[in-house]
Amino acid sequence: MTDSKATDASLQVAQQAVWVLAQLANVQLPSECKYPEDSEAIKQAKRILWSNNQDILWSKEKTVNLTPLRLLFDQVQLLHGQHKQHYWEATYIKGINPQIPYPREGKPPQRDIEFLKKRIKRVLSLEKLNRETWKNLSLLTLILEKFGSYISFNNSDIALIDMVRATGAVAAALAKNPNAEKLRLIAGDLSGIQKFIYTITSAGALKSLRARSFYLELVTEEVVQQLLQKLELPRTNVIYAGGGNLYLLAPTNETEDKLKEVSQKLNKWLADDFQGKVFLALAHVDFNIRDIATKEFAKHWSEVTQKLSEQKSRKFTDQIVDFLKPRDSHTPCSVCHRDDLEPEKLQPLSDEISVEACPTCRRMFELGGKLLKVKAVVRSQKRERIPGTTPIKLNLEPEPVYYHIFQGKKKSQLIENLKHIPDTETVYLVNDWMIYDYSRATNTIPLLVGNYAQKSEEEEGSLIRAGEMAAKTKGIDRVGYLRMDVDRLGQIFARGLGDNQTLPKLAGLSRQMSYFFKVYLNSLAENRQENFLKQRRIVKVLENTKSLSSDERKNLLFIYAGGDDLFISGAWNEIIEFAFDVYQCFRAYTGNNPDITLSGGITIDDPKFPLYQAADESGAAEEEAKGKGRDRLSLFGQVFKWDEWLGIDDISLIDFDIKQYLHQESKPKLLGILPFVERLERQDIGVNYSRNFVRNLLITAQMQEQALKKFEDSKSKEALGTRYYLHLPKIAYTLARLPNRVLDDSDFRTSLKSPYNAPYFRAIATWIELLNRS
Repeated sequence: MTDSKATDASLQVAQQAVWVLAQLANVQLPSECKYPEDSEAIKQAKRILWSNNQDILWSKEKTVNLTPLRLLFDQVQLLHGQHKQHYWEATYIKGINPQIPYPREGKPPQRDIEFLKKRIKRVLSLEKLNRETWKNLSLLTLILEKFGSYISFNNSDIALIDMVRATGAVAAALAKNPNAEKLRLIAGDLSGIQKFIYTITSAGALKSLRARSFYLELVTEEVVQQLLQKLELPRTNVIYAGGGNLYLLAPTNETEDKLKEVSQKLNKWLADDFQGKVFLALAHVDFNIRDIATKEFAKHWSEVTQKLSEQKSRKFTDQIVDFLKPRDSHTPCSVCHRDDLEPEKLQPLSDEISVEACPTCRRMFELGGKLLKVKAVVRSQKRERIPGTTPIKLNLEPEPVYYHIFQGKKKSQLIENLKHIPDTETVYLVNDWMIYDYSRATNTIPLLVGNYAQKSEEEEGSLIRAGEMAAKTKGIDRVGYLRMDVDRLGQIFARGLGDNQTLPKLAGLSRQMSYFFKVYLNSLAENRQENFLKQRRIVKVLENTKSLSSDERKNLLFIYAGGDDLFISGAWNEIIEFAFDVYQCFRAYTGNNPDITLSGGITIDDPKFPLYQAADESGAAEEEAKGKGRDRLSLFGQVFKWDEWLGIDDISLIDFDIKQYLHQESKPKLLGILPFVERLERQDIGVNYSRNFVRNLLITAQMQEQALKKFEDSKSKEALGTRYYLHLPKIAYTLARLPNRVLDDSDFRTSLKSPYNAPYFRAIATWIELLNRS
């Protein structure tokens, strides 16, 4: 924790907010937990941020109410915009794997707010804030984040935690000079992450890849720590950090040279340890302080992001002489292929895997085996070893930094061990929202990581292996790989909020986006029933969602999840169901705003298929989905809109030209891919019938595709006729060979013959074939 005037300013803002929250919850705080008066920096921060909205301002004397919070995603408008208005339920973030909150139309009832107050009262009464914990900025911030993420003070548009963080950040930046006219927005980007994570080849790659993505989270954290220490700022000045990106707010005085110093120090280490594959770009813009509460702030956000791009095009200019020096080339590492190390530094990857690997790859492989039960991480600039932990050394100059991994201990034992960590070190609790765990010292902060993993049944304490995933599939024994990310994320942050692009709202948008990928994705993988299947019977934004089955689908392994994207492997049929769940839950979480969508790519491979190639292919599939218009999924080598995969209820979603062409045809009862697969699975038609059905449907699809090749214009009348009507004789033949109980299903029979479903034959047939192939 940085000890400075800036930290004091941020601490006082947090103390004020917790004090008001306690009063609202009718909690009698001890006399030493006083409401601090506004310093000049705090007065100025409140004046700048909230002068247009005096209701937001809180004070000891003013009456403040807990107010229902509108869904910020509703305000995002790019192409379509959202016409509905949603509110978050008045809730809080529960301890471990918290349930996904879904917005609702209409304000939450007052009884929910009263229940939340009771919960706040219970927790604050149990934790008993005192003189020491009242000075613990991490603890007070966590209290506000836990209880203030889905509620507000006297305002429906900005979450309580975002009000407090923004006020604290501006006050901290003004702590030394309350009359400053300008502030500095700093942005960082670790480029080359994809190259570092995915371009490895060897046995055990799944374990190594997961370790590399976790390692880069720690590197991002180290960049944040270096900046905060050098600039003497508290953590509340970090607007966003994750996935190799960061934004933070700082004063303009005396910071330029410090930024250069941090950049040179970290890039020297990255160049030495990663041979230039990973580069830290650090950029900043200075802006008029009053822009922070106006839409002008978004321009500065875009400008600093553009500066990062320019820096990335001039990587390692400071070390260019070193890069040009002649160097010897040696036998390359069998995992990452670096060839600058002398032969004696290459050693077997592990006791079981004999391939020769460099020290970095050996560390990553070892780390991968420790991540299943990682509960806490301790950052130290002094200690090389902490008994019972696995150390990771970042070889920075002049002094290295160590991250010590605490694994699988009982919670009580872990917290007891952490009590002995000195205040000069930082404790990160992984995905832990329990207030008590942060009350022991001022140096404990949460580390949110999308890290769900099924356990191996073959090796105790290890992650599920590709072979195990394949053995747990339904049908063919294959592994699925899913890559997915948010469409047009840059545009959403640059202009999505229109006139509302202020610091508090951009911070809120990034926080809520990050929660989904780092927090709620774990919950969705761990407990499908509570986070999706049961909720869709209750929550309107989830109505009309679909699933092939109601089974759990836990045979998954998160290789990376954070920021706005993910890379996950698993049993192939479970990966498909998980992808559909993620899409539908994310859309519901964002209020089904048509401008906030996901695109994804799934590939299905033999368990021995090289992981780096699977990563490349699923990434290419995702890019293909984006290239064909976004809001799409590429699966079985075919790209369709998510609605086409899941089943179309509203025919207005069909392409306008196609609707015009088929205007005389009525909408079939079953329309899309999943409805046919689901109906055939329920009918359980048997292997032989299934095999014949698949063969005939694939022949029909092939016949269509061959015939369509002769048309240059895919929307000509002849091409459309071929695409939508050529199948009719063959489909009649196919249907006649299905069992009678299927033929008695008139919805299935008539729908399959409908020209609306003609584009989906290959996808339906491929899915059924894989489910029924042994």
